[in-house]
Amino acid sequence: MKCPARTLVPLPDELSFAAGAAISCGTGTAWGALQRLALTADQTIAVFGQGPVGLSATLLAAQMGARVIALDVNDARLERAREFGAQALINPTKTPDVVQAIRDLTHGRGAHASLDASSSPNARAQAVRCVRTWGKACFVGEGDSVTLDVSPDLLRRQVTLIGSWTFSTVGQGACAEYCADRGIDLDRLFTHRWTLDQAVEAYTLFDRQSDGKGVIVPS
Repeated sequence: MKCPARTLVPLPDELSFAAGAAISCGTGTAWGALQRLALTADQTIAVFGQGPVGLSATLLAAQMGARVIALDVNDARLERAREFGAQALINPTKTPDVVQAIRDLTHGRGAHASLDASSSPNARAQAVRCVRTWGKACFVGEGDSVTLDVSPDLLRRQVTLIGSWTFSTVGQGACAEYCADRGIDLDRLFTHRWTLDQAVEAYTLFDRQSDGKGVIVPS
């Protein structure tokens, strides 16, 4: 594919082209959100949704040394989150009070930060309510809506709400260097690999949003 040279991001030799594809999409999105949250190793983050973006956030946050609480309605995705470094797992469909469950895991105070990659209205509200006073919540998942009670959910707890959408080529390059320097295996993110002539089959499967991340590799 032809594109202007100024738009290209150098790919470190340690990373595969598939890893580069991840960085240019879901993993880079997670990286940008974690940078905006200014997450540190002594903090706990709750990551809502363990699809490609959320799982990347779990992987990167755990590698940064943070404690990760992973949430998803799919138990298989939760088990993958454990493999990628999550220290606690919550399935909201099996947990009567998600916010209280997160507080129980954080000495009653709540997470330092949260990241919603699910686009679920309930998850978004829980992502705001589960952080402690002066905590930060970041919305990454596209679409849908959220309803908050502004005073108790945000104002009186001094909560910072961040929207994070895209990222620059500079950010992609930084993410690539970070993963290469630390030997982070981004190829593990992919659950399916396809050839170009299997594209219809690939998109049909992933339109269900029930599996992990797939990559189409031209033969």
